Amino acid sequence: MQAARTFLSPYGGSLDRKGVDVNANHTSFVQHYLNKAISLLSCNILDGTDGDSFDLETLEEPFFSKKISVLIDVLSRYRLEENMKCIVFVKRIIVARVVAHILQNLKCLDFWKCESLVGCHSGLKNMSRNKMGSIIEKFSSGQVNLLVATSVGEEGLDIQTCCLVVRFDLPETVSSFIQSRGRARMTKSKYVFLLERGNQSQEKLVDDYIAGESIMNKEINLRTSNDLFDSLEENIYRVNNTGASISTACSVSLLHRYCDNLPRDMFFIPSPAFFFIDDVEGIVCRLILPPNAAFRQMCGQPCPSKDEAKRDACLKACIKLHKLGALTDFLLPGSGSKKIKVSTTNISESNKAEDEGLREELHEMLFPAVLRPSRCKLDCSLNLHFYYIEFIPIPADRRYQMFGLFVINPLPKEAEKLDVELHLAHARIVKAGIKYLGMIAFDKEEMMLTHNFQEMYLKILLDRSEFTSSYVMLGNDAALQINSTFYLLLPIKQKFYGDKFMIDWPTVKRCLSSPLFQDPTDLSPNDSYSPNEPLKLLDGTYSKADVIGSLVFTPHNNLFFFVDVIKDEVNAKSKFKFNGATYEEHFKERFDIKLSHPEQPLLKAKQLFNLRNLLHNRLQESRESEGRELVEHFVELPPELCSLKITGFSKDMGSSLSLLPSLMCRLENLLVAIELKDVMLSSFPEASQISASGILEALTTERCLERISLERFEVLGDAFLKYVVGRHNFISYEGLDEGQLTRRRSAIVNNSNLYELAIRRNLQVYIRDQQFEPTQFFALGRPCKVVCNPDTEVSLHQKNIDPDRRENCNLRCTKSHHWLHSKTIADVVEALLGAFIVECGFKAAFAFLHWMGIKVDFKDSALYRVLDASSTNLSLMNYINIAELEELIGYKFKHKGLLLQAFVHPSFNKHSGGCYQRMEFLGDAVLEYLMTSYLYSTYPDLKPGQITDLKSLAVNNNSFAYVAVKKSIHKYLIKDSNHLTAAVNTFENYVNLSNSEKNLSEEPACPKVLGDIVESCVGAVLLDSGFDLNHVWKLMLMLLRPVLSFSDMHINPMRELRELCQCNGFELGLPEPLKANGEYHVKVEVNINSKTISCTAANRNSKDARKLAAQEALSKLKNYGYKHRSKSLEEILRSARKKESELIGYDEEPIKVEADISVEMKNLQISEEMDANFFSQNREESFTGRSETSIQSTGGDNKGDKNDADNGRNIQPKVVMQNDRLPRGATDISNMKEYHGDMVHKTARSFLYEFCAANYWKRPKFELCKDEGPSHLRKFTCKVIVQIMGTSATLLECYSDPKLQKKAAQEHAAQGALWCLKQLGYLPKDEVRI
Repeated sequence: MQAARTFLSPYGGSLDRKGVDVNANHTSFVQHYLNKAISLLSCNILDGTDGDSFDLETLEEPFFSKKISVLIDVLSRYRLEENMKCIVFVKRIIVARVVAHILQNLKCLDFWKCESLVGCHSGLKNMSRNKMGSIIEKFSSGQVNLLVATSVGEEGLDIQTCCLVVRFDLPETVSSFIQSRGRARMTKSKYVFLLERGNQSQEKLVDDYIAGESIMNKEINLRTSNDLFDSLEENIYRVNNTGASISTACSVSLLHRYCDNLPRDMFFIPSPAFFFIDDVEGIVCRLILPPNAAFRQMCGQPCPSKDEAKRDACLKACIKLHKLGALTDFLLPGSGSKKIKVSTTNISESNKAEDEGLREELHEMLFPAVLRPSRCKLDCSLNLHFYYIEFIPIPADRRYQMFGLFVINPLPKEAEKLDVELHLAHARIVKAGIKYLGMIAFDKEEMMLTHNFQEMYLKILLDRSEFTSSYVMLGNDAALQINSTFYLLLPIKQKFYGDKFMIDWPTVKRCLSSPLFQDPTDLSPNDSYSPNEPLKLLDGTYSKADVIGSLVFTPHNNLFFFVDVIKDEVNAKSKFKFNGATYEEHFKERFDIKLSHPEQPLLKAKQLFNLRNLLHNRLQESRESEGRELVEHFVELPPELCSLKITGFSKDMGSSLSLLPSLMCRLENLLVAIELKDVMLSSFPEASQISASGILEALTTERCLERISLERFEVLGDAFLKYVVGRHNFISYEGLDEGQLTRRRSAIVNNSNLYELAIRRNLQVYIRDQQFEPTQFFALGRPCKVVCNPDTEVSLHQKNIDPDRRENCNLRCTKSHHWLHSKTIADVVEALLGAFIVECGFKAAFAFLHWMGIKVDFKDSALYRVLDASSTNLSLMNYINIAELEELIGYKFKHKGLLLQAFVHPSFNKHSGGCYQRMEFLGDAVLEYLMTSYLYSTYPDLKPGQITDLKSLAVNNNSFAYVAVKKSIHKYLIKDSNHLTAAVNTFENYVNLSNSEKNLSEEPACPKVLGDIVESCVGAVLLDSGFDLNHVWKLMLMLLRPVLSFSDMHINPMRELRELCQCNGFELGLPEPLKANGEYHVKVEVNINSKTISCTAANRNSKDARKLAAQEALSKLKNYGYKHRSKSLEEILRSARKKESELIGYDEEPIKVEADISVEMKNLQISEEMDANFFSQNREESFTGRSETSIQSTGGDNKGDKNDADNGRNIQPKVVMQNDRLPRGATDISNMKEYHGDMVHKTARSFLYEFCAANYWKRPKFELCKDEGPSHLRKFTCKVIVQIMGTSATLLECYSDPKLQKKAAQEHAAQGALWCLKQLGYLPKDEVRI
């Protein structure tokens, strides 16, 4: 449409080509055509709403071809059939894309969900493998039901529900005809050709295809041979426990698939390489895998042809990959590092659905067993354990009645360490604890009194509406048996002598003798009348002694009050302190009450409180109300408005009772934590080192709104778990690449797995996830009346989608059921782990993980195997200055190969060792824990979210890249990619700019490798030190000193923008990025009161573009005056309390590592041989087919031991030349195993070929030097040229003696070359036998 409008514009005439005679009629025709085209394209053909009334004649030529009209007609006929799936085949990619676009936008065909499918090797308009896989997956699942495909769709699409195939373009071959027709899998499927009417050649072509198919079908039906192939000349490897098998025929494709799944970046694409060697017995194929593969090289056996030799080597490689764990038992590579969008989407959606299902579950909450005694009756004598409850008010200007706790069973000793802060209003605190004072005997009458007294004060505190009546019955359930909780909270007093305490029985009896609890028929009107000092109350006349220190009720405002004193100097005729009127006038005006006895003295009273959760941290609330009055609040009441309820129920007693429910809640939770500790202690003795208070903190979630919370422990435990599981995987699975290691670790540390492990250990019953609700406080005298059993559980605890709208969400039943998120249960596992680390150390944390079922231990020999394998990297010593690098990082390596490997990018494959990727995985894990430990110890007051934010600022690839450049570590990177070199240089130049210059420049993309080598370097130090974290801790503090200062914090702009929008209630829009000209164009929209702020940015990386747009939006919002209501992280960090950093919990003994580990490796070899003999008798794999010739590769014995992860790596000599001399200590015993026995089966010439290939040298060149002697006794002299590669190339030439055969002369020259290499140190002198 735009093109048509351009041609119609005044400038369109200038587009006419020179030399073309354009007359007026032609111009008029063109304008008519373009106007009609615009009219057609602008109408609602593509947006038509009524598909049934759609007229195909609208799409007439020349605007639309007749062919496309017929296609639309065909699709329209079948659109109403159920579960219809169709494939349209075209020849050209551009046709596929255009036709798909047209069909997508026709609303008359809105039933069809269309996509195009083209090849991945088709030039600029190709399609990535990920995209192809995504479209095929959508077609299989039904998300897409119409494919417009090129010939790439003719093979491999096995969609059973496809029932319509349309050939938009005719097939070019019979094979294409049959294959495309075979895509229609369902019975009664349709196969449609679109032929040009009257085109005889097309009709003949289709007839020939059909006839050819008939001939082939007839030939197949006429076959009568029953001959079977009893044996095929191919080897088959089978895994018995799954039945999976692999043969030489498909081994090559499987190996390519394995390499395709290896980690990659834009500078490196993993792929295998094949070298062929002419041997006496045939052609030998040497397979070389990428540096990040499980092993590097594999040599096949001699075969007649190159193809057969290649397949044989690939089969051997696949077998070894399976034994190393790189291939699953289904002989498939584990999920590769390549991101397949379809699988990722499906997994995330299924996980999301699973998370929704597991979001909350109903679990029973454990109540401490010590408070649930065996059945006994209340109407009998009991001996109870007595615990004094100590209250310490801060400030000490309040009085509290002393109380005691009485229980049947003694509490655990650790419970006596209870130390809880109860938070009152105005930042007031009462510290509380308990102290054991022995046992006290209660007779039957005293037990009834205590029960009634406890029932009385619980009712007045929590169910006070009953006390508005004139009579309240107590003890009506005293005869019931105790079948739930039992403890008594009673007032106590100090004896007249000594420091002993006793129950305050007079107070108990006085309260229970109140008129409220007496039968009204037994009371006389003047029962409590005293003619000396009478007070006329609403319900009678009482003495002042009865009124003082009692509880009264005022019906005019329906409130209860504690009477503190009687103010004899003040009566109702006195002035009211607020408005200047008298009390009498005040009550008349306010409550319309005329006082009958205004001359009576007023009562000084304090209102009865409503119970609150005093475990809730109110320090923040109190800071906001610091100016409030701290003096205790009293009111003056006329006696005639008050009804006496409980005598002797004083204000001090009420103050104490307000504390007891919260105190008992904390005590109950502590007892539950002690029970969990006992459970763990019965399984592993290390649990004795942890405190019950630490366990309780790990069991208490943030939803409880208490001062203790599991979150800080959880942050530390999460980082530690990733480290130790990552370390275990690194050591135990040497055949897995970085991506597979990450996924294996994720499978262990993810919330789903931790949830399952926690459920097995029944941890969910110990978790405290709800804030204490005083109205749900139940004890003896106030039993829970919501009886929960299997019949009533569902109706009582209904599960709704929105927890906030759930009915009875705070309902507490007799089983203490509550709703728990599955993630909360998983978080508790990590929090308990963090508590063990902080209080006990690594060893106890390992014991806890073992109890949970997470394996993190390994043998020392596993580390020795890794150290020994690292020696294959010693050939790189001439590439970097080892001593200089060691001085730079401040650590001297015992095994230099580790340091070399830590700096090898996978693009460099001219050695037989590995690359840095696996070490980067290990370094990343340990750095995350060390950084968490640093922040946890340095900033003890930071919230867990703030620790996570700071950690994300410090531990990220970009900050590590800056460290690498600033410390010049990047200069030691070993790579073989010009693009990578250019990218590193560009980033280095930018980092070294001044701040003013950086402001004028756009920051280039940060090469990930720069951050990776910092992590891999840390991983190398960790291995070389035998997992001594003290060395790594010092290295981290040295390397990351600029980062740890947090002087230049750059929080992710997208996160900051989200938080700002949430804080101010703005709507944030993030449209999908658009890609054009190699860049992603990203838009960020913020809707503020129907006004939209839109910011756009472009970058080659979509995430970077999103950050730039978010940064611009942030700037605009801040210019408008919008900002966060809470402090920024930088402000919080500036004012935070700071302590000396420490490595938390590290008490692990490092593995002893020496430079010479030959003794350890010899012992390991003996042990592995014994294991191999046992394994060979019990192995599950089988190798069938053609008898296998024993092949001894230059990689060693190649026993295929299941635990030998580096059998295939050690194929290069482990000695190198430095200034024509061997490096010190380079010849070790590990070299002896490398070439053992090779010369027995191989000629010197073949061995020399393999040796050069193993060292990535050029192929040896044999030349004929002399041809002398008579024809019947002709002798030949040959020479061989070997180019020794290194920092300085060396050319080696060796001549043979005259021989009667050319091959013999070449063999003799090769023997001489091997002898020279032995003398130069490239071969062990005692192993190469010539």
